[in-house]
Amino acid sequence: MEYLAFEKPIEELMSKLEKAKEIGDEGSVDISKTVSDIEMKIESARKEIYKNLSSWEKVQLSRHPQRPYALDYIHALSDNDFLELHGDRGVKDDKAMIGGWATIDNQSVMFIGQQKGRTTKERQFRNFGMANPEGYRKALRLMKMAEKFKKPVVCLIDTPGAFPGLEAEERGQGEAIARNILEMTKLEVPIIVVIIGEGASGGALGIGVGDKILMLNNAWYSVISPENCSTILWGNWDHKETAANALKLTAKDMKKIGLVDEIIKEPLGGAHTFPDKTFKIVKKAITKEIRSLLDINKDVLIQNRMNKFSNMGVAKA
Repeated sequence: MEYLAFEKPIEELMSKLEKAKEIGDEGSVDISKTVSDIEMKIESARKEIYKNLSSWEKVQLSRHPQRPYALDYIHALSDNDFLELHGDRGVKDDKAMIGGWATIDNQSVMFIGQQKGRTTKERQFRNFGMANPEGYRKALRLMKMAEKFKKPVVCLIDTPGAFPGLEAEERGQGEAIARNILEMTKLEVPIIVVIIGEGASGGALGIGVGDKILMLNNAWYSVISPENCSTILWGNWDHKETAANALKLTAKDMKKIGLVDEIIKEPLGGAHTFPDKTFKIVKKAITKEIRSLLDINKDVLIQNRMNKFSNMGVAKA
């Protein structure tokens, strides 16, 4: 397990716990009380640290190298039957955008998500979770397939942004994202969006229009990353923490201003520490929303979705 700077107290206690258990395994000394005491201290440290995280610390958590990615969620949430679909039928198969059929509790759904990599080789293969235009066009193709078969769409957002390269712009990055936003607004099946990690800029919005927007409490969602915001305003990354606070990018901020519908609480310690518990919590939240949306008439569903996004940013009297 890798630990972030603010997690160091937990790392030290975990090291002590491992040493105590090693001594216990040797069988020469009864260390059950010592183990129990250390475990209580770890729990207390987690409460102290994770209940007082700054905006920047939450950004760091969203990027934790052990944090579950889209494919981890899909395999954990589905009934072991994920069938990945490839290609945009125009240019190529974008490995940063993944999607395909699966079932959740016997309900067929179309999963779509941005996939990062853990090793250097995987990150290059997945382009660090930054999709090209063909990735968004693949996502739209899969959404239209779900619409054809009248199945819900579940989108998992985790991206530092759409790929900003020259070739992406040449192939119509902005148009591809704008097309997805338009088409998702009019899609005739339920769409559940879950922000599982980073939700940056148009890269997130390209699969971010839904009937229900859910967000893990250690994820972030913003028009720009704190580093890039700091660079634009101050010319360097030195003010990224200030930028993170000013951007109001945490789940709590998003819920307060009405940009997400529900915050999914991760286990104390974060999704990277307790992935299995996180998968169960996320699955419960998704299945609940699917059940609530399936019986809504398609015309009402679309109108509600349009109203939802039209009202965002409108000052309330």
